[in-house]
Amino acid sequence: MVKGFLILVVCLILLVSASRIFAGSTPPVGSMAPEFTLSSQEGTPVSLKEYRGKWVVLYFYPKDFTSGCTIEAHNFQRDLAQYQQRGVVILGVSVDSADSHKQFCTKEGLNFKLLADTDHKVSSAYNSLTNLGIVKIASRHTFIINPEGKVVRVFTEVNPNQHSAEVLAALAELQK
Repeated sequence: MVKGFLILVVCLILLVSASRIFAGSTPPVGSMAPEFTLSSQEGTPVSLKEYRGKWVVLYFYPKDFTSGCTIEAHNFQRDLAQYQQRGVVILGVSVDSADSHKQFCTKEGLNFKLLADTDHKVSSAYNSLTNLGIVKIASRHTFIINPEGKVVRVFTEVNPNQHSAEVLAALAELQK
């Protein structure tokens, strides 16, 4: 049983690695951010174009209620006042449902929008989808989008423990 489990884990690691090697690239810095409309945790549609004229931190995360995703969300929530002082909106995206996001926000005290990409179109457009075989999850990627709607910074190697501070530092540099 242990041997079978280890083989499964190794196969999943190889599959994830291969999917990243052969996957396309994220929207490049300087390009227009792909437009989208997704349902928020309140069940209302949210479109990226609504935020034209504002800075946007668009972060993709794998799954509600998991440890890394909870840490990352808590850190964005902890720093929310700093983002707001800079005129920045935070939008989180995963392939979980709007109902799952609502429960996650309620349980964790989150006061920013989480968006449900249940058909994987937005995660795919941002090349932020990981295929684990029978399951697809959002990759842990973050995009800073300027008020003109252009991608100005991309994070693909994200440590949830320090990511909010890293994003705030990037914004301080970008907003000079």
